[in-house]
Amino acid sequence: MSDLLLELSQNPLFQQVVRQLGVPLPMPERLRRGKGPWPAQPLADAPIVVFTGGRLDAALAGALTSAGASPLVVTPAEPHPAWRQAGEAWARPPRVFGPTENPPDGQRTHALVFDGTSLETPTALRGLYDAFHPWLPTLGRGGRVLVLGRDPAESELTPARAATATALEGFVRSLAKEVGRRGATAHAIMVPGGAEGRVGPLVRFLLSDRASFLTGQPWGLSTLTPEPHSVPVVQSLERKLALVTGAARGIGEAIAHALAAEGAHVLCLDRPGEETPLAHVAQAVGGEPVTLDITAADAAQALHALLRRQGRPLDVLVHNAGITRDKTLARMSHEAWDQAVAVNLGAVVSLTDALLDEGLADNARVVCLSSVSGLAGNVGQTNYAASKAGVVGYVRALAPRVAARGITVNAVAPGFIETRLTAAMPVATREVARRLSALGQGGEPRDIADLVCFLASPGASGLTGRSMRACGGMFIGA
Repeated sequence: MSDLLLELSQNPLFQQVVRQLGVPLPMPERLRRGKGPWPAQPLADAPIVVFTGGRLDAALAGALTSAGASPLVVTPAEPHPAWRQAGEAWARPPRVFGPTENPPDGQRTHALVFDGTSLETPTALRGLYDAFHPWLPTLGRGGRVLVLGRDPAESELTPARAATATALEGFVRSLAKEVGRRGATAHAIMVPGGAEGRVGPLVRFLLSDRASFLTGQPWGLSTLTPEPHSVPVVQSLERKLALVTGAARGIGEAIAHALAAEGAHVLCLDRPGEETPLAHVAQAVGGEPVTLDITAADAAQALHALLRRQGRPLDVLVHNAGITRDKTLARMSHEAWDQAVAVNLGAVVSLTDALLDEGLADNARVVCLSSVSGLAGNVGQTNYAASKAGVVGYVRALAPRVAARGITVNAVAPGFIETRLTAAMPVATREVARRLSALGQGGEPRDIADLVCFLASPGASGLTGRSMRACGGMFIGA
């Protein structure tokens, strides 16, 4: 489905006419998105500014240089030895700047990364201003901003330090809205003690083109699950067995393609009546079609029988299947209520619970699709919002119960995504929904698929029990 304003915004003549007329028209920037398998160096030759002073030099130096970035290190003293060591290992020696040194004339940067893990008092937040004020104008279109801080929930933090850490979230939410019209994004990563080794894969992902529709979010790392011995950066799902529900169309189809591109063997599941499109998807990804009503009383038994035929448990379980049955509550039938809750939440709970003991491998990944409607609410969607909010509560409660086995459980909450369902919206409603975000446009199914694919990877061991919005920084419910 075409976004006319997005297409016109790339036309120089149209841009000139808008400027001459003085029309206050939002002009979204076309987002750069990755295609095909994930590359070994997603940040090849990208100039990335790192404001040091915290405790993450080693993690950032290794992650950025191995990903191909060209680091510009802003430091009040000699740079940490990790920058020299990583630079020598990857032939990416850092350029070093003092904290009061202005950027070189004409300097353009892909990302600005601020290590705020040593900030202890509200006064220290002035460091954010001092760092970003001179360097933010260098951020290119489609650029990235990352702010890393302590986890405010850490028990050893004083109230002042917790307040200072939490302030970073408000900073990136606002900054995301300031830079969004340039296609740029901003995130906060909250790093508890002991989670430093889990920072690298998330940094690589958020700075890459695979995260172009994600912005304005805090990402809380965790030490609940064991840290993997190694994290592959290409073909990270090779020889893994994945199951995707609702795989015949839209987001589910995109997820199946993304997982398969990273090496997974994908079981593509959808309801009876979708056999033809489901078979096409399964054939395209080299997987297998599975026709099943996930709300049926014997659905769990059918999945167990399927896995016995496969001869192994699942490494990745993606609950994508979902339906809407929209009506205001006073006009909604009990059938509409029951159907939405059964598919969107009931099946997620019952099937996951049934698979936990024998159907999920150790170190498996469970990803459930929620929705911003479940976080913010929506008129005419009490049933849908209740079910999608329930998904958030489910992953939060389940995560610590399965963490000892290395299993992570997370939710993804999409915003406005360009699918056949949103194409059926009235034109005015669809246009407003597209523009009500920091990035000023809707997402694509592959935006959700790339996030799910990352959460399914070994590198996402530090994320569990979380619900991540994939909404372009929507103004509602943020």
